[in-house]
Amino acid sequence: MPQPRGFGTSTIFSAFWQPTIASANKVLGDVPISSRDLRETLAFARQLLYHRNKSVRRRVSTASTVGDEHRAMIPESHSLHALFGELIHFHFDRDVGLRDSELQDYLVNMLAEFCEVEQLFKIRNANDRPLDDVGEMLLETDPIYGPAPSFDRERQVRKHIGDYTLFLTGMFPESINRFRLRRQRLENFVDFIKAGKESYFIVSKFDQFEYAKLAPLFGKLSHEFESCVYGLNLVKGDLDEMQHPISRRAREIVM
Repeated sequence: MPQPRGFGTSTIFSAFWQPTIASANKVLGDVPISSRDLRETLAFARQLLYHRNKSVRRRVSTASTVGDEHRAMIPESHSLHALFGELIHFHFDRDVGLRDSELQDYLVNMLAEFCEVEQLFKIRNANDRPLDDVGEMLLETDPIYGPAPSFDRERQVRKHIGDYTLFLTGMFPESINRFRLRRQRLENFVDFIKAGKESYFIVSKFDQFEYAKLAPLFGKLSHEFESCVYGLNLVKGDLDEMQHPISRRAREIVM
């Protein structure tokens, strides 16, 4: 069977990742017996859907809390949102003990947003070069002595640093040292956890006018950064076990 292209454009994956047991059963029945790995993947995810339907789960609803903070190119109706929402809610409620729907929904949107490479490297410098070095991003945040033209720009870049470091430490921690071994980078001297916590904390201090509603959320992200990393590690483990194409493609990008 050819490998799926993009994010689930293969018939099997695009049909399966609709979050219903019926579609999972149908796809599982269509898979040849010889396709052992794929059958195990589908069976595992069918079990996940079964447990989701056994419990009273809340749907991912971010319009009232996230606002314009995440304009993901993948729409909320896409099955990836349902998949990420299921895994995030399950692990953060059961394993992490961080039962905060606003924070969980933010992380679901962050994962969906970073499915697009352009969003992962959306911060650009004055020469329009995408930045993938956290050290360079930190320099970009300075509105007094650095290149940031305004405090709004400082907040934008700080928010991205928080998201970027949380995404890498949570979903692809093995990529961090690989980045640093490739060449001399400013981030060689940066503690990702500290940079992420600090950046979210600074964003939380933008608590006036249009930023007031979301300021407490970023305070929680800063305070619970390590717990969020742990929760995303568990999500990563599930995606790896499912052998989901989103995990493979993202690993190719960051590694």
